Amino acid sequence: MDLAGVGVWSSQLRYGDPAEAAEAAAELEDLGFSALWIPDVGGPVLDSVDHLLSSTKDVVIATGILNLWMHEPAGVAARYASLAAKHGERFLLGIGVSHAPLIDAKEPGRYRKPLAATRAFLDGLDAAETPVPVANRVLAALGPKMLELSATRSRGAHPYLVTPDYTRGAREVLGDGPLLLPEQTVLLTDDRDEAHTLGKDWLRSYLAMPNYANNMLRAGFTEEDVASVSDRLFDAIIAWGDEETVLARVKEHLDAGADHVCVQVLTADPREFPREQWRRLAAALS
Repeated sequence: MDLAGVGVWSSQLRYGDPAEAAEAAAELEDLGFSALWIPDVGGPVLDSVDHLLSSTKDVVIATGILNLWMHEPAGVAARYASLAAKHGERFLLGIGVSHAPLIDAKEPGRYRKPLAATRAFLDGLDAAETPVPVANRVLAALGPKMLELSATRSRGAHPYLVTPDYTRGAREVLGDGPLLLPEQTVLLTDDRDEAHTLGKDWLRSYLAMPNYANNMLRAGFTEEDVASVSDRLFDAIIAWGDEETVLARVKEHLDAGADHVCVQVLTADPREFPREQWRRLAAALS
């Protein structure tokens, strides 16, 4: 899998109208994006992967991430093998532990020992009748122990909601070999008030999750920064402005040691496929 350059991270490709998702995925491939990433917060995510693989020819389809609490490793491995046989090795299996408030909401106390749970899930993938190749899977990772696990048990790490400074530190933990594939959220607007109106509530919902809040504290932000979604934190996490501003942030990640950056575009309507914004970014990249 060639994961160089820039990809797109999109909830719309996962949860939007399937016909438009297929059309958008084909266009994104034609625009030159190297991978299309989709989330998993419930439902048949591997059906969505199959749909996007069927709608494209060569682009990598990646889960960002498959929620390990919602799947059995043997079933994932079997489905991975069938997708590889059908489409070739274009599916990058991103795996993650999600967040305690989401998992425990349905089954209190289920979310525990996330590092051990990840190891057990990987053990299950390796023990399957047709194992998922280590080279075709990555881990969602924020803390140093999960980064270390991603370096030894997968092809690398897919950190979400991070800064270029984080990317630099993650590269030091991973070393030279493993892939580092951060997500970067962007808003294509030059208006600070508009950017903050569109992005602050979105960011606040993520910072309510302990994993992300703790990562911000490790990065040097204060508890007040996190609680208030300070301008300093907002500007560090979300790249807002014109295309050149966004691409400058992507370059910061690449210069800091990222192999690939997947860009998530926010708009006023989260259900909307941001196709015009994707086209603008592709034109700037070219």
